[in-house]
Amino acid sequence: MSIKQVVKIGGSLFPGYAIDLAGKLENTNSLIILGGGEFANLIRKYNDEHEFSDEANHWTAIDCMDIIAKLVNDKVESCKLAYTLSEAEKISDEGLTPIFVVSEFLRDEDPFECSWDVTSDSIAAYVAHCLNANLLIVTNVNGIYTQEPKEPGSTFISKIDAKTLLTFQESSIDVMLPSLLLEFGTNCYVVNGKCPDWVLSLIDDNINDYNFDYTQIIGDLK
Repeated sequence: MSIKQVVKIGGSLFPGYAIDLAGKLENTNSLIILGGGEFANLIRKYNDEHEFSDEANHWTAIDCMDIIAKLVNDKVESCKLAYTLSEAEKISDEGLTPIFVVSEFLRDEDPFECSWDVTSDSIAAYVAHCLNANLLIVTNVNGIYTQEPKEPGSTFISKIDAKTLLTFQESSIDVMLPSLLLEFGTNCYVVNGKCPDWVLSLIDDNINDYNFDYTQIIGDLK
């Protein structure tokens, strides 16, 4: 049983929605990566006041991802923490859903410059690339919009190529993700995790109900 997809659950969905979705991913061959949520937002806030180094900001924000991973894992019996990709694959083979504690892996691999442009979205894309797995970015909105969803005139985008997305000033994904999708030649979905059935529809081959909003980002432009 190989890992079929990496499901990045945004920190904005923690605690309730994140815990619920993690449980519903049982038996889907998924690996879960959690965003840093309000813990990471506090690091940003403190940095605005005290200007910590890029390295300190980067690694403490990643530590925030580890914290939420451990808290979600504590509430979901079908999940188990993984600290390496080989351990994650073993956990998946055991019929459990691995939740990836990413800090040790990232310190060993060191694939990114220290920057706020790199968040859990980009980290999940890198992990999915290493596993040759699909990627789902699960957040608290339906997908990508032309501007902030609540802004007047904002329209939803169901499909967009990553090259076009590079021109966006701001979206529901991090700044680095489109570049990585182009580099890896891979696609991903962005979907609302407050509706777990939508997430399951995108990863379960036996479900053919796509009557909901989600965004497909095309990184494979061949």
